Amino acid sequence: MSLFHAWFVTGTDTGIGKTFAVCTLIHAAKMQGFTALGMKPVAAGAENINGKWINEDTAHLLAAGSVKLEPEQINPYCLRAPVSPHLAAQDDNIHISPAHIRLAFNRLAGQCERLFIEGAGGFLAPLGKNIDAAHIARDLDLPLILVVGMRLGCINHALLTAEAIAARKLRLAGWIANCLPPVMPRLDDNIEFLRQHIDASHLGTLPYSPDAVPEKLAKLIDLPLSEPLRKFVRRPS
Repeated sequence: MSLFHAWFVTGTDTGIGKTFAVCTLIHAAKMQGFTALGMKPVAAGAENINGKWINEDTAHLLAAGSVKLEPEQINPYCLRAPVSPHLAAQDDNIHISPAHIRLAFNRLAGQCERLFIEGAGGFLAPLGKNIDAAHIARDLDLPLILVVGMRLGCINHALLTAEAIAARKLRLAGWIANCLPPVMPRLDDNIEFLRQHIDASHLGTLPYSPDAVPEKLAKLIDLPLSEPLRKFVRRPS
């Protein structure tokens, strides 16, 4: 019998490699012998494939996961336009409901031992009227993992995000440095500064390579320590 653990993965911005980091976390969990899945509650930007709208990030999470699932099981809100989620939802005439996301989360909790929920954009990315990505993390009451896209300006973005997480009385369980092209000047010095100023574990650094594969980088990432969500217990079949 294994207790269920889950984390909400946010980022310093959009386009900084959250999906890549989540896929790496999934593979890291699988290397430790756990069944693991990724979830992307809200995704903006989709392609119509054989009559079904599918988001590219969702496709990557599905491929990395331990269990074969349908896109809508891990991505309850697939918005078509590649714009801010609140605008894409408005275009699609969709109201994003935390209760619907929580229901999808609960269903996935019964199918894996480790679950990583990827937020849309940055921590405060708007999802609709009076709702943002932080609202979902708070509603699910999960510890967070912060993905820092290593480029000029990332220290400011990382520290502001850490403050926003603390202000909402949520716990930052760890952070990942994801290296982006071009290589950041004084990369090691910047990572060391973040180690000293973010009050959470540095879970690892993902080096940049145009041919990088999450499965091969999983050994570089540590899973954060976290209290299990005890109401979800996965029993052997």
